[in-house]
Amino acid sequence: MTTLHDHIQMLRAELTSFHLSKRERRQIERELKEALARRDAEPPA
Repeated sequence: MTTLHDHIQMLRAELTSFHLSKRERRQIERELKEALARRDAEPPA
């Protein structure tokens, strides 16, 4: 199972790809923004 941290890292890695369309880049950026918001909303461990 992928953790939230892993998901954020994968999205950041995808953004470094040169083969993304503008639509794909916007989608990944939106997913990353949502994942970061979920991470920040979690209580500290």
